[in-house]
Formats: sequence, structure tokens, C-alpha cells
Amino acid sequence: MGKSERSLHQLFITMSDVDATEQVEQVQVEAEEPVVDLNGAIKKVLKHALINDGLVRGLHEVAKVLSAKKAHVCFLAESCSEPAYKKLVQGLCREHSIPLIDVPDSKQLGEWAGLCKIDKDGMPRKVVGASCVAVTDYGEETDAYTFLQNHIASM
Repeated sequence: MGKSERSLHQLFITMSDVDATEQVEQVQVEAEEPVVDLNGAIKKVLKHALINDGLVRGLHEVAKVLSAKKAHVCFLAESCSEPAYKKLVQGLCREHSIPLIDVPDSKQLGEWAGLCKIDKDGMPRKVVGASCVAVTDYGEETDAYTFLQNHIASM
């Protein structure tokens, strides 16, 4: 064995020794709580859509997606104070047969759509309100997705 081969061999032995003695931390996975109401279903559906890059936020982006008929569902905040804004979103949803679901608070909708900072304790901070949000890709089909689809079918 040459000098460089010997030092490389020692490196591998040293690294394998370190790996063998290293402690592996166990990560606790949060248990999925069952969906019992519409707001819980909306929250989970928006979370999965955000993860899968299927969430559109803001009037301009939502209007483009609604006009192109690419949205599966649209959420509009009841606390939106601009009547023209509401009329535009409602009209586009009606025209293209896209389900529209009202959400009570724009701050809550913004938090669910990821428009906030999460602090070290896992609590949302600096929440920005969202008046409308559209889903273009649900991601995986969960119990929240099923609950939301059943609600849409009953509307």
C-alpha cells in the first residue's frame, strides 16, 4: 500500500467507527387528527396544496387561474371589505362553474395559505390576510379532501 492509499484507508476506518457510535435521534411524527368540520378540512387541504405547489393567492393570480379554468376550488374571505373584489371572484367562479367557499376571516385564510411566519414555538406570527385563494392541485387525497368534496357536492 502506498502512503496516500494508507491514509485513505485510515480515513474510511475512522469514519465507519464514528458512524457506529453515533446516536440516532428519534423524530416523533404528529398524529393526524380527524377532520370534523369544514374549517379543519379547508386548513388541511390548503396545507397539502401549498406543499404540492398547487395554491394560488391574491386577486390577480386567482383571477388568472379562474379565467383559465385551472382552479378546482376557490376560497373567498367574508371579511373582504371591497365589494368589487368579491363581485369579480364570485362572477368568475359562477361563469366557469368553479366551487366558491366562504371563509369567515381573511387573517385566518392567510394563515392557512402560508402567508405568515412561524416562530420557534410553532405559533404563527406576522399573519398577512388573504381575501381569496384558489387550489389548482390538491396533492394527495386525504380525509380532509374527501370531506371538502362531500361539502362541495352538497352545495
